Amino acid sequence: MTAPPLDRRRSDGPSDVEVIARVLGGEKQQFELLVTRYQRVVYRHAVSIVLDHDVAADMVQDSFVSAYLNLRGCREPSHFRAWLFQTVRNRCFDYLKEASRRNVRLEDVAASLLDEADGPAVLAERSETRIGIQRALGQLPPVLREAFVMHYVDGMPYETMASLLDASVSALKMRVHRARQALSAALRGSNVTDEPPKSSLYQVR
Repeated sequence: MTAPPLDRRRSDGPSDVEVIARVLGGEKQQFELLVTRYQRVVYRHAVSIVLDHDVAADMVQDSFVSAYLNLRGCREPSHFRAWLFQTVRNRCFDYLKEASRRNVRLEDVAASLLDEADGPAVLAERSETRIGIQRALGQLPPVLREAFVMHYVDGMPYETMASLLDASVSALKMRVHRARQALSAALRGSNVTDEPPKSSLYQVR
């Protein structure tokens, strides 16, 4: 299945291509449209990687500044969203590489991710289950947590994820599969549940 174009004409305004053309043509204030359009989704993505709201906000702000300053370097304006995602993602993973910052907070982030997702939120109806899911998400390797959150929390199809992360669909399915296995094992190991919850969260897509 071919991934849908990332730059479709939006009902709430001009396409990314049109906005970028205006910015490069001198209407610099038009860049705010791109910030408004993507700030929330890239922020949530940054949080899923670094597990720190303040750090994620800094990563996103820096990425938008970088995107603005290097906008001419976006060779395919129709893929601006993917270009921006890669910028945010690279900054987040660079942050995690710093040994002094590897002890990120775990307890305050996963809950906010789950609160906005219908599927996982159902699994967290009992407080002990919610705590278990929070901890298990925090313990996942960032690359697995990233794929899991994009697919199950944000509801992204694999084809869209592949376009944004520059990875194959098969590789992303494997990451999500490994994340599900790790979460299931962590939940069973903490006695939160005796078996994987019967939910779409654990169904293969």
